Amino acid sequence: MPGTIDYYFTCASPFTYIGHATLMDMAARNNVAVQPKPFNMMGVWEISGAVPPGKRPPVRQRYRLIELQRTAEHRGVSLNPKPSNFPTDPTMADLCCAALVLAGADAAGFLGRVGEALWAHDRQIADEAVLSDLLAAEGHNAGQVLAAAKDEAATALRERNTADAIAADAVGAPAYVYDGEVFWGQDRIEMLEAMIASGRKAYAAG
Repeated sequence: MPGTIDYYFTCASPFTYIGHATLMDMAARNNVAVQPKPFNMMGVWEISGAVPPGKRPPVRQRYRLIELQRTAEHRGVSLNPKPSNFPTDPTMADLCCAALVLAGADAAGFLGRVGEALWAHDRQIADEAVLSDLLAAEGHNAGQVLAAAKDEAATALRERNTADAIAADAVGAPAYVYDGEVFWGQDRIEMLEAMIASGRKAYAAG
């Protein structure tokens, strides 16, 4: 019987945005639940050894821009590879997702809108007014969600998710964990689907 995909992400990740609709469609097609788990990317990167794009060698920065464009084209999503509002602080957007999860509401729709706002429309997702608009567009009570996002429970959930992502060997965002096996990057969605469809057991590093 299909299980649950633990979906680790941060709202500012372009590859989370690029793969989001594909992941959700795949999960629905295979009757698999998706559990959104917003996390602190910097906390994961401290363990995996990654650094923010601006601190990477120039050759990797150039390659990233090419990869963003061709991957967005492949997935059929609109993307501005160099939005003026990036880098940005995704904390409040992530905490809104955490608050929605805690309330038992749909965080996936909001997450999709946040990614599109930043990477297709160059909106500032650190701005609470922008987040309010996006929450309302998904039918949520924006004021209540933003208030809950500032509660200790939302912060604690994001911290737990970060610890869980590290324990699962997530390297960055997005990361999908199914039956204990981690898939890093939106380009692994098809491999994740193959695992689900075949029912194979999870691979292990040791």
